[in-house]
Amino acid sequence: MVYVFDSSSFIVIGHYFPDNFPSFWQLFDYATSERQIVSVREAYRELDTNATRQHLLDWVNRNKEIFLVPSPEEMQFVAEIFSVRHFQQIIDEKHRLTASPVADPFIVASAKVRNACVVTEESFKKNSARIPNVCDHYGIEWVTVQGFMDKEQWRF
Repeated sequence: MVYVFDSSSFIVIGHYFPDNFPSFWQLFDYATSERQIVSVREAYRELDTNATRQHLLDWVNRNKEIFLVPSPEEMQFVAEIFSVRHFQQIIDEKHRLTASPVADPFIVASAKVRNACVVTEESFKKNSARIPNVCDHYGIEWVTVQGFMDKEQWRF
């Protein structure tokens, strides 16, 4: 299965220091090399701004190729997401006013086009425009980092 990682989930795995969790990073690197783990260019931009762990920034920069530029099909699906008035809130006012990167609609579109599972730390909130809500609306599977490890049966 392919997993499309949100920047929030990369931030979580940033807490797994490589010296303390070498087996996690071996499995994660292997899954990345097998193209089971991808993300989007906007997540890369969010991480460039928000990631504070040097080992995570180093990993992200070593694996830039997993942060994909949206295809025309993905862009078309982003437009479909925004055609639902309520989901236009997926980009909040702060991000609109500051032109800050927002990966959320691209994460969902990437997963939809790839028939993949989204990995995000956002939670479903009734009547919200969060990633899990948009995923549920379009029938896209989503999990947290813990759910990802459970699905892959990773045990340490």
